[in-house]
Amino acid sequence: MSARLDGKVALVTGGGTGIGRAIASALAEAGARVVVAGRREEPLRATVSALGGRKHAHAVTADVSRPADRERLLAETVDAFGGLDVLVNNAGTVASVGPLAEVTEDDWNRMLSVNVTAPVFLARAALPLLRPRRGSILNISTGASLKPVPGFAAYGASKAALNYACQVLALEAAPDVRVNIICPGGVDTPIYGTFLSPDQIESTHQFFRESTPLGRMGKPTDVAEAALFLTSEAAAWITGTTLVVDGGLNLG
Repeated sequence: MSARLDGKVALVTGGGTGIGRAIASALAEAGARVVVAGRREEPLRATVSALGGRKHAHAVTADVSRPADRERLLAETVDAFGGLDVLVNNAGTVASVGPLAEVTEDDWNRMLSVNVTAPVFLARAALPLLRPRRGSILNISTGASLKPVPGFAAYGASKAALNYACQVLALEAAPDVRVNIICPGGVDTPIYGTFLSPDQIESTHQFFRESTPLGRMGKPTDVAEAALFLTSEAAAWITGTTLVVDGGLNLG
């Protein structure tokens, strides 16, 4: 069975750049109409244009860590395309990098709010829309949630909590809604510029290239192809799984 989403409606948070934009593009190319959400309007508009305009895509400026924005996002999705079949929780943050002893409580709480509370409660709010259409939820986590990584305690812990919550949700939402997780490795996206200097970015990229058995960093499209598979009927008998897409990085 091919991975197609013809006639489906998908919502991708953090859909303006990086992995989120690549996922939105893959789902649109597979036949879905796509709503992209994020905090910045310009990248969302550019994504909608790249996906073929308003007939095929719709942008919603929203901060999914705010309950009112989550409700508005779902309402605008229904208004734009009449329902919801696929929710991709991709929005996330790396608010702090460094030893756990130096992480501030504000940064810790921010990462929990954006990386755990927002996607879990958005998924919960979306269930009434997804159940009648036997839809699916996909959560973008990280390889850092699978094993300890020095300097990433708060980020990894927040994503590990997301993994667990979504596995529970997979049990509770069955048989009507499938819930899966992707844990990417080092993927070349603009997110590194939000918490690293240019020199640190280059050394981080070099580390991933040298440490990944397949010999390169990931591309957003690597994750997007996996996302398309898990959200399509090609994965109709898969729920509660954690798919590691990291070129073998976590084997070591």
